[in-house]
Amino acid sequence: MIRELIAVGLGGAAGSMARYALSYGVLAGHTLLGFPAGTFAVNAVGSLLIGILLEGLSSSAAAWLLVVGFCGGFTTFSTFSADAVRLLRAGDFGPAAAYMILSIAVCLAFTAAGMWLGSQMKG
Repeated sequence: MIRELIAVGLGGAAGSMARYALSYGVLAGHTLLGFPAGTFAVNAVGSLLIGILLEGLSSSAAAWLLVVGFCGGFTTFSTFSADAVRLLRAGDFGPAAAYMILSIAVCLAFTAAGMWLGSQMKG
């Protein structure tokens, strides 16, 4: 358990630093079709990367470091995408659709609610 925690922590730190460098360094202020290019790029690259890693890794230690740690720190959207694809591959189309729709709707609603709550706390 300790090895896994250390691997996840190290990978998460590296992923978070990579997200910052790409989103707020390389692509800071850029937009794509009116939405933030940095966030979109991180989510797209993270989704591609987690797919490659899930199919290509044979070591559980590397999976903890790279899939859970790095990709989790880089973007949680990659984990959402991997879960949705796993459901689709298993033929669980109803649960996959519900998961995708509810994840997007609930997370957007919760983000809006959190932003409202946060603004109320400022006073």
